[in-house]
Amino acid sequence: MSDEGYLTNQLLIAMPSLGDPNFVQTVALVCEHGPRGALALILNKPLPMRMAEIFAQLEIQVESGPLSERKVLRGGPMQTDRGFVVHPAGGEWDSTLKVSERIHVTTSRDILAAMARGEGPAEAVVTLGYAGWDGGQLEEEIRANAWLNAPVDRGILFDLPYEARWEAAGRLIGVDLSRISATSGHA
Repeated sequence: MSDEGYLTNQLLIAMPSLGDPNFVQTVALVCEHGPRGALALILNKPLPMRMAEIFAQLEIQVESGPLSERKVLRGGPMQTDRGFVVHPAGGEWDSTLKVSERIHVTTSRDILAAMARGEGPAEAVVTLGYAGWDGGQLEEEIRANAWLNAPVDRGILFDLPYEARWEAAGRLIGVDLSRISATSGHA
């Protein structure tokens, strides 16, 4: 956990025992965490949707190519019509949450328009929806062995194939998730 005891700017890694279908084998970026609750974005569950569909819905012109073919991720089960762009720090956008000095999350249309023009961040993850917890709820789930946490790793955020991110996040803290039982308990 961070110095304040909260997990902002950490990765949440679902334990094999976490049976909730929304979170099985997920890795998520904690964007905000405090006494009132937490908000995170799942980084490894692609939707059957490409960026071209987002651009079309928002009536943003974009050339066909790698950007328009990029997958959109399911950021979580809450407000699944709301978009989030996870990107390295930089740029001036209408609505940006500073997760850390290095990672920002933008929710305004202007970043997508800039990306379509080739002026936005080169590295970015676009999600629809988010995962949210009320105050104390995430802490309780961690005590119940549902989650591990690890420092944010830029390679996991932007470079690794989606299907490799969960196990790679575990390795950040020396855990081989494939060797952990799906049944947990307390000693």
